[in-house]
Amino acid sequence: MGSAPSGFFPLPRSSVRGDIPREVSGHHRTMTESGKPILYSYFRSSCSWRVRIALALKGIDHEMVTINLIKDGGQQFSKEFQALNPMKQVPVLKIDGITIGQSLAIIEYLEETRPTPRLLPQDPKKRASVRMISDLIASGIQPLQNLSILEQVGQEKQLTWAQNVITSGFTALEQILQSTAGRCCVGDEVSMADLCLVPQVANAERFKVDLTAYPTISRINKTLLSLEAFQVSHPCRQPDTPAELRA
Repeated sequence: MGSAPSGFFPLPRSSVRGDIPREVSGHHRTMTESGKPILYSYFRSSCSWRVRIALALKGIDHEMVTINLIKDGGQQFSKEFQALNPMKQVPVLKIDGITIGQSLAIIEYLEETRPTPRLLPQDPKKRASVRMISDLIASGIQPLQNLSILEQVGQEKQLTWAQNVITSGFTALEQILQSTAGRCCVGDEVSMADLCLVPQVANAERFKVDLTAYPTISRINKTLLSLEAFQVSHPCRQPDTPAELRA
């Protein structure tokens, strides 16, 4: 799901280029007859951000429906949305006559059906590295600091819990990246691993994690945030982003 209970750190205004993509402009409509893919998203969901980056990189024209993830009465608890995703989480992508939940499954489907530009390397060893890094973040870090877990931890312990989870994961990730990274997580080409990295660094910043111990992570994140696809998909530039958090 990728949402979190605390503040949000938007991009500096000077680093954002271009306008919000036109495919998100009609997000308040019920878009089932246009023939375009439909992404169900929430601005602060790091998992949704991964998919938004993939759609932007691949130039896939799509519609967007924003889902309110407020715990009490949020749209994810509606019968209509639960019919799309019984897990009641975003992102969900309706495409090619099917409905897909879970961000990595969505990205892999896009890769298999719309392979340009490539997000999984042709070389099987590099592809394994991309999947390893993606799974480390998507399974080993992000879910453990997500809202549903933090609510069970308790208000007083939430920040410490999230910091410990992210620090533990980033310590392992930094070590891995030292042997796989070029300009990006694996070599010099943007891959699915990078789509997972940037939203997780944003989570780390939100939870006030000191990133000085992770120079490789920080360097790659800075490089990726200079790319237009990562900027137009950024949480500070979505249709449902509150005015005070917009870039």
